[in-house]
Amino acid sequence: MLNNIALTKNEFQKNWLSFIYYIKTNNNDSVNAYLNKFNNAKLLENKKLSRFNYLKGFYYKRIDNDSLRFYFYHNAYKLSEKENDTLTLLKSLEQLSQTYNYKTDTPYNKEYLDLLYKNAIKYNSQSYIIRYHFLNGNYYLLRSHGKKALTSYKTALKFNFNKNDSILLPLLYNNIGSTYTEEINLPDSAIYYFKKQSKFLKTNNEKFSNFLNIGSAWRKANNNNLAINYYMMADSLPLDFNVISNNIYIKENLAHLNNDIGNHKQAYKYLLDYVKLSDSLKADEHKISIANIKEQYDNEKLRADNLESESKRKQNRNLLFGALLIIFFGSITAFLIQKNTRKKQKLAEQEKALQTQKLATVLKEQELTSIDAMIEGQEKERQRIANDLHDDLGGLMATVKLHFNVLKDKQTPELFDKTNILLDEAYQKIRSIAHTKNSGVIAKQGLLKAVQNMADKISVSNKIIVDVIDHGLENRLENSLELTIFRIIQELITNVIKHAQATESTIHLTNHDDTLNIMIEDNGKGFNPNQVTTKNKGMGISSIDKRVEHLNGKMTIESEPNKGTTIIIDIPI
Repeated sequence: MLNNIALTKNEFQKNWLSFIYYIKTNNNDSVNAYLNKFNNAKLLENKKLSRFNYLKGFYYKRIDNDSLRFYFYHNAYKLSEKENDTLTLLKSLEQLSQTYNYKTDTPYNKEYLDLLYKNAIKYNSQSYIIRYHFLNGNYYLLRSHGKKALTSYKTALKFNFNKNDSILLPLLYNNIGSTYTEEINLPDSAIYYFKKQSKFLKTNNEKFSNFLNIGSAWRKANNNNLAINYYMMADSLPLDFNVISNNIYIKENLAHLNNDIGNHKQAYKYLLDYVKLSDSLKADEHKISIANIKEQYDNEKLRADNLESESKRKQNRNLLFGALLIIFFGSITAFLIQKNTRKKQKLAEQEKALQTQKLATVLKEQELTSIDAMIEGQEKERQRIANDLHDDLGGLMATVKLHFNVLKDKQTPELFDKTNILLDEAYQKIRSIAHTKNSGVIAKQGLLKAVQNMADKISVSNKIIVDVIDHGLENRLENSLELTIFRIIQELITNVIKHAQATESTIHLTNHDDTLNIMIEDNGKGFNPNQVTTKNKGMGISSIDKRVEHLNGKMTIESEPNKGTTIIIDIPI
């Protein structure tokens, strides 16, 4: 018996394994029985409490009970912290990050996503760092932040996937492809990742979805012939379920595509197939309805109703079929009339856009060259002044001090002591000035130390707290690159202090092997990024943007009034 007794190790293990088995096989009656037993039993090992709550959360997830699912996963997370059960802690946070956020009425929970990343870094778990970037990408994708989603997905791909992690690869490739298709509108990039996904697919149902995605991307890229090929490849696959529904979808798309390329005979054939399959699907749905009604009505009345319904359905089908034919041939006629006119207009617009782009490129290059020359001149001037102070004036002051020391014995000692002290003070000030070379980036200590020193000095005032969070910056970068990056960060933090009215700001520095990611967040008053135009960017944004572009980097601004500001910069290194 399990009730109110302490289990031996063997008894506990036996019942525990049975409990897990019934959860995985969806045997709800047995799961409920074991839940009652364990709830009333004294568990032998306290460490099992967090895992027990995690499995309860898993069970309620299976039966779609969101409130209890969240409750037990949260219990598992809190218990695993006390029990130092790292694996259960990370698994619980992974599940909590995917729960529905009722505060914002959106899927995925950013609070638990951030906790998952923090603990994955803390316990050096590459698997859960990968999962974090995948789930973080989903979070942004569901909020139509396509660029942020791509950044997270591609960050995940930079890690080495072990056997357990490899299940995420086809999902990552699929989501990247979908983002390029629907959010970014780069169908060529979408096709590249969908094809990478196809290498991992085994079932016909998975391949069917992959072929449809590639076909849709080709269609968006205006390559209708390749789109038709992939739709036909999907159509040829034997599927395990939804055969009629999937075929209807394919026939409809093939009809439209063949019409677009002028293959009207083939388009008409697929249109007929579409109508027939639609009728077949409706007939199947009608049969299911009849099966439910038979329990309530007698057989004779049911057959009469069925005959009447069938007659009306055929009449409606004929009317629909005739209307579709009229619409179809009318569309072909209109298409042929307007095709040549649209083609000419499109060519003229493309030529005009090309000329505008060329002019903008020339102006941009000239502007960047001017900025680079200005920065280089400033650097050389600072370096020259520092060297002059250190080598010339510093040496002169040291010589003067030496002369006074020689005269000390021959003159009033008190006067020379005071003079000597003043000369020492002047000499130290000159050395201090000379050692400020390289504009704030400490040559011996590097970018990270310079940023941390800057943050510490700002935070001393207690008006705003600046935190620095780094990852992967163990090695130094090239000195001129560190200098430019430091200036960018310094100017952005200056903007926060001057304009944001913030009390907290965080600087994230993350090295992803070949890319340096800089993210600066504040809790200030925010602003509308749409009002920051190319001609009037304000707050030094234009200068910062040009510096980032000069480094072949990219800058993204996310802000809303009264909701703070996040600036993300990616720079190749």
